[in-house]
Amino acid sequence: MRKRLRRPGAVATSTALATVAVSAMTATVFTPSPTAHATPMSDVMFVGNNWDGTVDLVDARTFEKYQRIDVAADFDERVLQMRIDQRIAMAVVRDSAGEGHDQLVDDIMVSPEGHTMYVSRPSLGDVAAYDIATGEQLWHRRVHGYRSDHMALSPDGSRLLVSATTADVLDVVDTATGEIVADVPTGDFPHENRYSADGGTIYNASIGNVIAPDAEILDGLKGDRELTIIDAETYEVEKVIDFGVGIRPFVVLPDNRTMYAQLSFHNGLIEYDLEEQRRTRTVHLPLSEEAEKLKRSDYPLDSAHHGLAMNDDYTKICDAGTISDYAAILSVPALTVDGIVPTGDKPYWAASTPDGRYCFLSNSDSDDISVVSYDNPREVARIPVGDHPQRVRAYTVPSEVLHR
Repeated sequence: MRKRLRRPGAVATSTALATVAVSAMTATVFTPSPTAHATPMSDVMFVGNNWDGTVDLVDARTFEKYQRIDVAADFDERVLQMRIDQRIAMAVVRDSAGEGHDQLVDDIMVSPEGHTMYVSRPSLGDVAAYDIATGEQLWHRRVHGYRSDHMALSPDGSRLLVSATTADVLDVVDTATGEIVADVPTGDFPHENRYSADGGTIYNASIGNVIAPDAEILDGLKGDRELTIIDAETYEVEKVIDFGVGIRPFVVLPDNRTMYAQLSFHNGLIEYDLEEQRRTRTVHLPLSEEAEKLKRSDYPLDSAHHGLAMNDDYTKICDAGTISDYAAILSVPALTVDGIVPTGDKPYWAASTPDGRYCFLSNSDSDDISVVSYDNPREVARIPVGDHPQRVRAYTVPSEVLHR
C-alpha cells in the first residue's frame, strides 16, 4: 500500500553484525582471482534527447557512440489513454517548458547491475523502465499530478525517486513493479534529487513556479522554494530549509554539511552550510556579451547557470554557464576559477565521467555534447547527439548490453 507521508519525524536505522568462523585445521584454501569470470564493464554516459524522445549511449573514455534507445515508441498509445485534463496539461508543458516541443526525456537512471534504464517523460507525466540491451519497455507509471521531472535511484536500486512537479511531491517508485509506494511533500515545483554519500538521506530541491511572471512584486506567485531533507529509510521529512529562491542543480559533499548550488537567475554558484543554514560564500561568474543584453525574463525557465558537477575526489567543480555558453572549472575548497571554456549553445547540464577526468555538458540548442577536461580546462571533444540533449548521467555497465 502506498504511504502518504507528512512532516517531520525520523526513525533510527539499525544494523546487524555477523561473524564467520573458519576452521584452523584447513590445510589449503583456494581463493579465485578477483578477475576470474568477471563480467567486462564499460564506462558510459547516458544522454537524454528531450525533444527526440531518445537516449544516446556514449563511451566515457573514447567518446564513441553506442546504441540509441527510443523511449517514446509508445507515445501515441499513452496519449490515447489520457483524460482530457491530462491532454490539456501536456499541451501546457509543450508550449511553456518545451518551447513548442513535447518533453520526452527529462532524467535518466540506471540500475546498479547495469541492465535496466529508467526515464522520466514530462509530457506523458510518467516514468518508464527499459532493458538497455534490447530497448524493450518493461513498465511505465504515471506520477502524481501532470509532469515528471528529475530523479534519483537508491543505492541498492530498489527505489526510484521522481519529482512530480505539479503535485509538489516526491514520488517513491518500486523499481521491480513500477508501483508508487510513497509520496513525500516538497516545495513548489520539486526539481533535483540526490542521495547522501552514505545513502541515509535524501535531498530534494524545489525551483518554484518557473512559469509565473518574473517580477519582484509578483514573487510570491512562485511559491515555496525549499530544500527538503528526508530520511531515506522512512521517507519522513527531517528538515525544510526555505531558500526564498529557486534551487537549481546542487551537490552535497560526503560530510552532509557542505552544499554547492546554483540558484535561479544567478550567474555562478553558492556554498551553503546545511548545519548552520546559511550561505557561506557566493561565486559570481562572467556573462558573455550576448547574455548581458538579456532581460531576466529571457532566461530559460529562470536558469542563468544550470548544470553542476564535481570530480571524483571533490577537488574540482564544473559549472554550466547556460546563458553564456561556457563551462567554468573551479578548484575546491578555494573556489578559484581554473578556466572558462567555451562550449556549444546553451549548455543545460553537467556530469562527470566515472573516472572523474572529464565533464560532459549537454548543449541543448546545438544538439551536441562538450567534453571538458578537469585538470587542464579545455574542450577535448564535441559529440553530436539527438534533438535538445538535456540530462546526462554517468554509469559503469556490462559491456554485453552495448552495441553499435
